[in-house]
Order: sequence, then C-alpha cells, then structure tokens
Amino acid sequence: MADNDISITGNLTRAPELRFTTGGTATCSFGVAVNRRYMQNSEWVDAPTQFFNCTVWGAYGENVAASLNKGDRVVVKGRLEFRKYENKDKIEVTTHDIQCDEVAVSLKFATATVERTPRTGGQTSGPAAARPSAPNPGRPADPVSSDEEPFVSLYLGHQSYRHLHMEPGF
Repeated sequence: MADNDISITGNLTRAPELRFTTGGTATCSFGVAVNRRYMQNSEWVDAPTQFFNCTVWGAYGENVAASLNKGDRVVVKGRLEFRKYENKDKIEVTTHDIQCDEVAVSLKFATATVERTPRTGGQTSGPAAARPSAPNPGRPADPVSSDEEPFVSLYLGHQSYRHLHMEPGF
C-alpha cells in the first residue's frame, strides 16, 4: 500500500485556530513555513520558503491549540494533500495541506515543559474532553514519578555529562 507521508520542521506562520464541527469534533489548523539554507561556493544561500497548511483533529487538536503560538518551531508528521480552489479574484490556487499524525515542539532553539492531559474514554467532542474517564482495565496504570529525576544517577558518572554546559533557550 502506497503512503504519502511527510515530515517537516519549520515555524508557525499563525497562531493555531481551534474550531468545532457541527458534530462537536475539534479541528485545529495552523500554517508552517519551512526555510532551508545551504552552502554554495563558500556562501550561504537561502532556498525559497515553502508554506504548508496543517490540520489536527480531536483532542490532539485541542492540545496543539493550547500549546503552540505563532513563531514556535515545530516538527510535523502527517499525510501530504494538494488542494486546488479558485480565489475571490478567479485565480486557481494550489495549497499544500498536511493532515497531521504528530505535532511536536522543536527543542533545537527552545525548551519546553510537558504537562500530561487526562485520558478520556474515547472520541472527544469539545471542551468536555478534559473530563477524566474511568480507568481502562486493559491498560496498566501510568508509573508514579517523584521529584527526583530517575536517570540522573546514570549520567553523573558519564564523562561527557561532567562537561555539559546548558544554555537557556532562545
């Protein structure tokens, strides 16, 4: 079976917009600009910027809308779709759309804090998705963590860890 998978890394061109279908399913849309630089004859060359419209559905879309802002650097994985339409000036326009399977913050130039959302019992509809449901009997419980980082002791003795210098995000 042929897939049309794409992965991009770029910056949000607009704040994520959260809407709900008439059936109550959340849909989040945002734009991503992808810039590429390369070296040619000992000089940096900027390739043309590519723009993608991205869509995320359900509770995942709600999480994206609550977490990201215009300008944030993200990594997006999904299915590439091309859409043609006629704009108000009667000119045919082709857009590059991505139906997102995964959206993540790029930590190359920033830091992030992860906050887990409560699990729900199934398909979500609107803001009610934040209500926790009964635990899933077929799934083991999430591990309980403490304030102590569990893997620090593994790295304290590692040679490269002792020379690690952390810079704040940009």
